[in-house]
This record gives sequence, structure tokens and C-alpha cells, in this order.
Amino acid sequence: MNPTDPGGLEGEVGELRARVQRLEEALYRQGILSERWKAPPSTEEHPSVLAAPTEPVSAPVAYAAPAAPVFAGPVPTAPAVSAPGHAPNFSYLQSESTKPERSLENRIGSQWFNRIGILAVLIGMAWFLKLAIDNHWIGPLGRVLIGLIAGAALIAWSERFRAHGYAAFSYSLKSVGSGVLYLSLWAAFSLFHLIPGSVAFAAMIAVTAFNGFLSWVQDSELLALYAIAGGFSTPLLVSTGENHEIALFSYMLLLNLTVLILVALRPWSRLLFGAFAGTVFYAVGWSSSFYSADQIGTTAFFFACFFILFALAPRIVCIDQRYGATNEAVNTSAWDKLATIILPILNASLGFLAFYSLLESKRLESAEPWLAVVFAGFYLLLLRLPASGRWRASPVLLSELHLAAAVVFLTIAIPLKASGRWLTIGWFAEGAALLWVGSRTRSTLLRVLALFCLALALVALVTVNPTTSNTPIFNARFATYLVGIAAFAFAVWIAQRFSTEQNDAQFPWASIAALAALIMNGLILLAVALEIHAYWWGQPWRGQYGLYGAYRMYAQFSYSALFMGFGAILLGLGFSRNSAFLRWQALVLLALSIGKVFLVDVSELSQGYRILSFLGLGALLLAVSFVYQRDWFNLRGGKGQTQ
Repeated sequence: MNPTDPGGLEGEVGELRARVQRLEEALYRQGILSERWKAPPSTEEHPSVLAAPTEPVSAPVAYAAPAAPVFAGPVPTAPAVSAPGHAPNFSYLQSESTKPERSLENRIGSQWFNRIGILAVLIGMAWFLKLAIDNHWIGPLGRVLIGLIAGAALIAWSERFRAHGYAAFSYSLKSVGSGVLYLSLWAAFSLFHLIPGSVAFAAMIAVTAFNGFLSWVQDSELLALYAIAGGFSTPLLVSTGENHEIALFSYMLLLNLTVLILVALRPWSRLLFGAFAGTVFYAVGWSSSFYSADQIGTTAFFFACFFILFALAPRIVCIDQRYGATNEAVNTSAWDKLATIILPILNASLGFLAFYSLLESKRLESAEPWLAVVFAGFYLLLLRLPASGRWRASPVLLSELHLAAAVVFLTIAIPLKASGRWLTIGWFAEGAALLWVGSRTRSTLLRVLALFCLALALVALVTVNPTTSNTPIFNARFATYLVGIAAFAFAVWIAQRFSTEQNDAQFPWASIAALAALIMNGLILLAVALEIHAYWWGQPWRGQYGLYGAYRMYAQFSYSALFMGFGAILLGLGFSRNSAFLRWQALVLLALSIGKVFLVDVSELSQGYRILSFLGLGALLLAVSFVYQRDWFNLRGGKGQTQ
């Protein structure tokens, strides 16, 4: 063929270029080629590309083939192009990920029957071993060796399944193999006495360490859980029923430190709950069986180590999903939340109970209040830790929990140290202080705790009344009520002051102010009424029923005077401060006074006191009515309606 022929070689080269271009465009549309391999515009749109040269070529020219993309793997046979502009079918190049999922029949045959078969083989081998043992075909040493070999074989066999993508099943086989190893070592020590306890203990620790190493290398939380379960089972398996406190708790402390390192480096917060449950189990079991008062020092040291470790654990637990998910990966966000909320609460509660029991065993009641103070100080120190960072789970929530724990332990310290009126006064002072600090720092938690302390103090004030004397006003009970009245008056002042700030608009300051004012006024009435009651009923009547009736009449008259007088004071304050809330309290109190005068005073008071009671009530009601009718405070015009 003459290369200079315009319709010869140049035409064939142009046709080849067009075919390569159409092939590249088809591969690009199929997603096999990237953007940088996208072909230039079609030759059909630009026919000049294939145009023959206007001048003849005097000499042969070596034409280079266009660059073709490089494919990894075998090059598929190029499909035939039926017509220009139509993309060829490249369905045979689709990856396996686009293939349809396995059918139910395939899963039953390839997976379910496989697992059932493995289980059947294990059961058959177990029955064979039982038959051999029952017929004394295998001695004690042979049984232990068979168990050790079988356990190790199961662990090694499980790696084959993990390599084929059956991670969860592989970890199940590892757990079975580890269990066989533990039981074989236990049988060698406890049943057949082939090895001493120290050797069995060291061997079980080695099995636990090996499982922990595998969980780290394979990034498997499930395998780590199996390792922790085996580690906590070891002391129970090698136990001889004797007291080995230092060895037991030292091993538990080492195991817990290992768990703490794991949860700090891996997002495996479930391990914390397993370690905490195991530690509590052994602590309670050992204490109920072996603890005595002369062991308080050693026991307190280990309890303190456990308490501090689990108090710090939620602060450093790793929740960042920085590692590749394995086949058995689960969503641990719920466990992270539980580790942040439930674990600190359980640790604080059980830790305080443990140390409280130790003090009770030595009859150190005087140190119990200081124990609560120490716990409160510890949680205040935890607040000084950094509150942010990639290693810490929910730092704000943890800080709130630690602050709440400190307040709760301070609240507990008060009844442990004080009693009677001092208990009530302490809670009132704590509630007022917390309310002030919470308002200044805008901490909702501190405000809620302050209201809780005030509620506790109120209950104690009403139910635990200190003894009083015949001396009115100047006695311990009235002084305690004055502290309560001052605390709620302080709450009213705080609520009114901060209710106007825009940053505190979401906190119900108005409702708190109203409730605190009602409680304050109620305490004033109750305190004075109790003094009236104690004064008149404390008078010596020595069996003289005439004096008894007179004192009773004087008390009833004093109650009526109290209700009327206090109602008049509230009404005056309501008018002067333009507070409808105070005026409504006064009206309710006057209504109660009316009911008492007409229902009680008529029968209880003598003629003279009855006249004074009705005249006083009538004069007060007429004065109130006159004020409302004259509308001196322009109530009809809309003033005086503030709350």
C-alpha cells in the first residue's frame, strides 16, 4: 500500500483514531476511566481531524499509536462497535460489589449448615471424651493435655474463619477455646492436683494476656470482652477458700489498669462496665467472707485505688471512631453515654458506702461526717481537670455530675455531723449559698440543687421541731424558723433580681419568687402561731379546768388577731408595692379570718372577747372595702397589677 495515497494509510489511521476515541468515551461513561482520560471532542463534530493533507507526503512517515490507558489486571477482549456514537456493553467489567446478594438458599447451605456442622462436631467430640473418661480410657494427665490441645487448636482454627471474613464466628471459637484452656488449667489444679495454684494462676494470666493482645492487634472489642471475662474468672477458678487479700486485690488492680489503658486508646467503653461489675463482685464477696476490723488499712488502700480509677475512667474514655470498623463492630454511642452518666453515679455511691462500712466496723462515728467532706472535696478537685479534649466523653455532662456529687456529699455531711435545729440551719445555709453561687455562675444544676436543699431544710423544719420553752420568741425553735424565713426571703430577692436579666429568661425565676414568697409568709404565720400555742398551753394550770378554759380562749383570740393583723400587713404591702400577688394573699388570709371568727370564735370565746373579735374583724373589713371603693391606688386604671 502506498503511504502517500491520501485515501490509503491516512484514512486507516483516522479510522483507528476514531475507534479509539469512541472506545475511550464509552469507558469514561461506564466510570472505568477517570476525568483525565476523557477523550477529545468527537471527530464527527470536528471532521477536520480526519481531513487528508492538501500537500502530498514525499516520504513515509512513522505514525505513533495513540496512548492507551493502563489497566490493572487482565486486559478484556475489546467488544465490537456496531455503530459510531453507540457505547458498547461493558457489563462484564463490573466489580463483585455490584453483584446481587446471596440468596437464602446459598446462605443456608454455605453458612448455617457450616456452623451447625461445627457445633455438631464439638458436641460429638465432647461426648467421646466423656465416654473415654467414664471408661477410664484416658487418665487425668491425658484429659488435661487433651483439653489444652483442643483449646489451642480452636483458637488457631478460628484464625482461618477470620481470614475468610467470618470475624464474629471466629471470635466465638476463640472464646470457646479460651474457656477450654481455663477449665483444663482449673482441672489440673483443683481436681487432679497436677500443678500448684501459682502455676495455674500464671498460666491463666498468660491466656488472658494473649487474648488481650489479640484484641488489640485485631481491633476487636468483642474479643477484649472475652479476655476481661476470662481475667475476672481466674481468681474464682484458682481459689482455695483462703484469705489472700493482697494477692487478690493487686491482681484486680492490675486488670483494671489494663482495662483503663484499653478504653483510653480504643472506643471500647463496654469494658468499663465489665471491669466495674467484676471488681464490685470480688470486693463484696471477699468482704462478706474474710474482712475484719484489723484489716481496715489495707482494705481502705485498695478501695481507694479502685474508687479513684473508676472516677477518672469516664474522663479519659475514648469515643473517637478513629479505627477501622471490624465485622463485629457495634454502635457504642449508647455505652459511651452510660459510661458518662451511670458509671460515675454507681462509683460514687458504692465507694462512699464501702468507706462508710469500714468506719462503722471500727466504730469511728466521729469520722463519718469528714468522710463525706473528703468525697465532696475529691469531686471538686475533679472539676479542675481539663473540660475538653479528644479523649474525654461529654466533658460538660461529667463536670455537672461531679459538681452534683460534691453538693450531695456536703448535704450528707450535715446530718452526719449535726442534729435537731443545727441540721435544719445547715441545710438552709447550704441552699442559700448554692442559690447565690448558681445565680452568679448561671449554673442551672446548682440552682436546682439549691432548691433541693431548701426543700430538705423546710421538711426538717416542720417535722423535726426543737424543744421550746415558756419564754416566747426568745427560744431555739423560733430562732430556727427565723433562719428559714430569712433563707426564703433571700430566695425571693435572688429570683426578683435575676428574673430581669435576658440571659436567665429560660429559668423560671418568677415562679420561684412566687413560691418562695408563699412559703416565707406561711413560715411567719406558723412560727408565731407555734409561739402562741407554746405560751398559752405551757402555762401551769395544775388541774384547774377553769384556767385551762381561759388559756384556750386566750389562744384562740390570739390566733384570730394574728390572722387579721398579718392580713392587714400583707394588704398594706400589696398596695404600697402595687403587687396584686401580695394583695391576693391578704384577701385569702382575711377570708380565713372571717371563717374562724364566725365558726370558731363564736363558741370558743367569752362574751367580751367575742365582741372584740367581731368588732376588730368588722373594722378591718370596712377599712379594706373603703380603700377598694375609693380606688386610691388607681386599681381600675390598670395600676397595681404587677406580680
